[in-house]
Amino acid sequence: MGRKRQKNQMLLAFMAEGRDEFPRAAVEGTELPVAKEDSESPTPRESLMEEVCQRDNLWKALKRVQANKGSPGVDGMTVEQLPGYLKRHWPKIREQLLAGTYRPQPVKRVEIPKPEGGVRKLGIPTVLDRFIQQAVLQVLGERWDRTFSEHSYGFRPGRSAHQAVAQAQAYIAEGYRYTVDIDLEKFFDRVNHDMLMGRVAKRVSDKRMLKLIRAFLNAGVMENGLVSPTEEGTPQGGPLSPLLSNLMLDDLDRELTRRGLRFVRYADDCNIYVRSRRAGERVMASISRFITGKLKLKVNQEKSAVARPWERKFLGFSFTAAREPKRRIAPKTLLRFKKRVRELTKRNRGVSLE
Repeated sequence: MGRKRQKNQMLLAFMAEGRDEFPRAAVEGTELPVAKEDSESPTPRESLMEEVCQRDNLWKALKRVQANKGSPGVDGMTVEQLPGYLKRHWPKIREQLLAGTYRPQPVKRVEIPKPEGGVRKLGIPTVLDRFIQQAVLQVLGERWDRTFSEHSYGFRPGRSAHQAVAQAQAYIAEGYRYTVDIDLEKFFDRVNHDMLMGRVAKRVSDKRMLKLIRAFLNAGVMENGLVSPTEEGTPQGGPLSPLLSNLMLDDLDRELTRRGLRFVRYADDCNIYVRSRRAGERVMASISRFITGKLKLKVNQEKSAVARPWERKFLGFSFTAAREPKRRIAPKTLLRFKKRVRELTKRNRGVSLE
């Protein structure tokens, strides 16, 4: 066994033991609220935080954070420093998690240039908070994912962007040759916290877990040395954000399914396929009202459109106009790829990319 793996296993055994380091009386006898027994709450009683702190779950979370690497958060701690920090401080952290008093640190604002211009704002949690979020994700994700729509493909185990594009292609081949391309304006920055937590509370009965998720949402963001409150949004950059975004948009999936519409959603990228432009315009108007009124989100009217699928791109792909449509890389995506290859090969002999 490698020295690094042996060290990590010893660390996780110490972390999960918790016999002398954590006073059990802090949680013994606590009466947990009972969730409604419906399709969204598969178990009537939950002790989710105890599951989060189980040895196997922590070990898996640590390995995932180490594999993902990533830059430090506001405290400057690196992924390599995390095991040593946990060895020294885990008893106190575990106590706070089980008592429902853990408070995450603010996220670090990082701006990433978008290919089409502008920037994408990320919120990078500290390495410790990424570890805790990952441990929570592993417990909640398994429960929630099986209730999500079959038409949702983003950030879900066993699903991919290629599968989403293939499903879109199948709809077009069936005769649904108009697409209602809905762009949600700054979705990750504008999620309403109260609405999101209302949806979480339908699936979670452990009040400590509810407090922890709310704390992650309200942790604030540090930019240029100043911390600003986060009153809305679920910052991209943390392990929990994709799961929470899928939960928020699950209502949209259910509404589209209720109406019998053919659609494909990958995170906040949603395309609906219809047989005529007139039908598409009706769907665009009514679904935009649903998104604005029920989800309190904003549709970007400039980027949204009813069009032929071969006039738009979906997840970097477009389609041919043939009776049996074929996938092709969208022209703008191909141009960016060629530009990138030229940059990587500019010191070598000239190679034509035409």
